[in-house]
Amino acid sequence: MITVRDIALNAYHAGIAIPAFNVPYLPMVEPVIRATVDQDSFALIETARLEWLKFEAGGPAAVMAEFQKWQQPDHIRLHLDHVPVIDEDNQHVDYLTDIKTAIDLGFHSIMIDGSRLSLADNIAATREVTELAHAAGIPCEAELGAVLGHEAGPLPPYEELFASGKGFTRIDEAEQFVQATGCDWLSVAIGSVHGAISGALKDQKKVEARLNLDHLDKLRTVTGIPLVLHGGSGVQQTDVLAAIKKGIAKINIASEIRQAYEKTLRDTGEIARAQEAVYRRTTELIRDYLGNTGIRAQVMKAKPS
Repeated sequence: MITVRDIALNAYHAGIAIPAFNVPYLPMVEPVIRATVDQDSFALIETARLEWLKFEAGGPAAVMAEFQKWQQPDHIRLHLDHVPVIDEDNQHVDYLTDIKTAIDLGFHSIMIDGSRLSLADNIAATREVTELAHAAGIPCEAELGAVLGHEAGPLPPYEELFASGKGFTRIDEAEQFVQATGCDWLSVAIGSVHGAISGALKDQKKVEARLNLDHLDKLRTVTGIPLVLHGGSGVQQTDVLAAIKKGIAKINIASEIRQAYEKTLRDTGEIARAQEAVYRRTTELIRDYLGNTGIRAQVMKAKPS
């Protein structure tokens, strides 16, 4: 079976971005898979540590069990999203235990997030986790720079953030980081923001973010590996499509489908209706936002040379 590493490389070389859908509630797994299959597309389902602690995903074992009920490996695989060394509440995390657990459960790819560390410490932690992943035959995603939004409280005005380039991934650090760690994919900060996860803010519509495409182009040149866009919900479509041509091969999407699930469940009290809302929104994102209908054969072809 073709690995997720090779699927991502196929996407990277073909100018395609694989959507990675976060599932903070277990009933979201089935409609995401169904929508992906119905569009003859390919996607990842992913779960992040904060979704076990602040929502109802339950943890890696619970997500894997739900995924296995509905799995369609020719269309969708399972990714371990943000496992931070230091989390959004500035607490140190037993990240190696979480990552080893996911590897033992059979996750198809994993992510280590050392973005709140110094460059040297991020390199050291990422290199250690990359070696663990590679020993298990799976790819490792890392993060350099700061995609803001998960921290408590409101963000500064978006235009101020974008103009200042606060948290943007540095070109010189990216080149050094990729060479020193051996990571397979790199999450870069180029203007997107994560959706809020706490209090009333989590129900608010995200700001329509932009991307610094010139900065992305430079990152692609110095890294030479598939790049990842976190905070994909709400980014201007023209920027997203342009970014895909400049090295973005994976796009994380959370708020768009989470809010569809939560709103429908609040309004109706019925999980089945909330699932259908997730199915419809996932379909729209695959078909209309990314233009990924029918891309399965392209990304699932034989191992690239």
